[in-house]
Amino acid sequence: MDWQELKKTYPRDPDLPARAHDLAALTRVREGTQYDAIPNPFGTEYNGAGEYIPLACRRPSVRTNMCRAVVDDAVSLVFGASHWPATGAHDPALPGILAQMATETALPALMTDAATRGSIGSVAVLLEAVDHRLRLQVHDTLYLTPQWDACGELSSVTERYKVPGHVLAAQGCPIGAQDGASLFWWQRVWDRTDCHVYVPQRVDAGLPVRVDGARGMHHGLGFVPWVWMANLAAPGVIDGPCTFAPAIDTVIECDYLLSQSGRGLKYSADPRLVIRAGPDPYADGTPAATGGAASALTLPLDGDAKLLEINGDAADAMRAHYRELRASVMEQIHGNRAQADSLAAPTSGRAMEMLYQPLLWLADRMRLSYGEYGLLALYRMVCRFSQAIHGGLRIGGVEYADLDSSGLALQWPPYFPGTEAELAQLAQGLNTAVQGGFVSRQTACAIFAARAGAPSPHAEWARISADSLT
Repeated sequence: MDWQELKKTYPRDPDLPARAHDLAALTRVREGTQYDAIPNPFGTEYNGAGEYIPLACRRPSVRTNMCRAVVDDAVSLVFGASHWPATGAHDPALPGILAQMATETALPALMTDAATRGSIGSVAVLLEAVDHRLRLQVHDTLYLTPQWDACGELSSVTERYKVPGHVLAAQGCPIGAQDGASLFWWQRVWDRTDCHVYVPQRVDAGLPVRVDGARGMHHGLGFVPWVWMANLAAPGVIDGPCTFAPAIDTVIECDYLLSQSGRGLKYSADPRLVIRAGPDPYADGTPAATGGAASALTLPLDGDAKLLEINGDAADAMRAHYRELRASVMEQIHGNRAQADSLAAPTSGRAMEMLYQPLLWLADRMRLSYGEYGLLALYRMVCRFSQAIHGGLRIGGVEYADLDSSGLALQWPPYFPGTEAELAQLAQGLNTAVQGGFVSRQTACAIFAARAGAPSPHAEWARISADSLT
């Protein structure tokens, strides 16, 4: 079975765009539930009618889930606890304000979730202000449709999906009892000034056209409060390429191979017993063989019994084939091909970077998609919120209005911290460069602080300057 055949086992809604079906299928792979639609367990060879069940129609008993493993590794290198980027801006107070906002809204965990969900193609974050406090929500994009203007800014975002009538009735919508089991369209549209909520309409009656004035809201922000992030792509596209799509076929092959290998090992532990009995082996009404290899048998003089055994060559060949398939998966999606048992001693930061180079290349691309085009856009939108809301935003118990995002930039820490010997060598080299007039002391300070993993490299120079004045 390949990915195209497996996708045919998933239900498809003809009323939704084709991208919704593709994103839903890729979500199953990311979550490791891609085989749940197959009803037959892998160990079941025959159905109730005695018909043989092909391997492709059985649910694998082993799921490597290598696609999710590569996504988690790359996301950890982008937004992990020791990889969260610092900020710099023309306003020296802005980085501290944004850091406080990130703490209050659990922004590192939110961006980690966003980068994980977005690995299928895209993800979106909705920003709302409730009582001058920010609230952020991560949304899958299966049911979202964005529109951009000529300048590349979001002009609207439409949310549309199907909901049973009884669910809408529980939320206060005027749905009759006879329509409780019917499906309705639920639709909301955000633009630069309003959030329009439409009156739900039965699916067989078409898309909603009437706006529910009581449920809508006039926000008057002057911009659409969404941050759209396309995976591994520049802004302005709905969906970027899936991180793990090229390797799905090979992962399916690995799952079935290991599942069949497991059946072979179990069979080797308890092989089938074959008995060659006398003229009438079923004279007493019992089958010729019952139980496993440990069962005791009494045979006639001309009888015989043998075990259908297999050797271990097939298991070794399967393991070797799996290693080749795994290497192919990691090469296709830039995963970590290093083996943990091959690291016999502590390794320097530069050596670790070389060892994990393919995964770092993937993390570099994700830093653009979810950092420069995602997190940085979110920070700028926070500043725009403070300018649009009367009274500003409340961050850390203080009201901030008219925050200026000029010069706002992200400062990424190194992927792997350097060892003491590496830092000492770097300090000596920078000192020689400063004395030779090749770089300034401020630039040398920023380079060294960034390599050492300082939270804010540019702030280190400010501290050094303040200490020199005292």
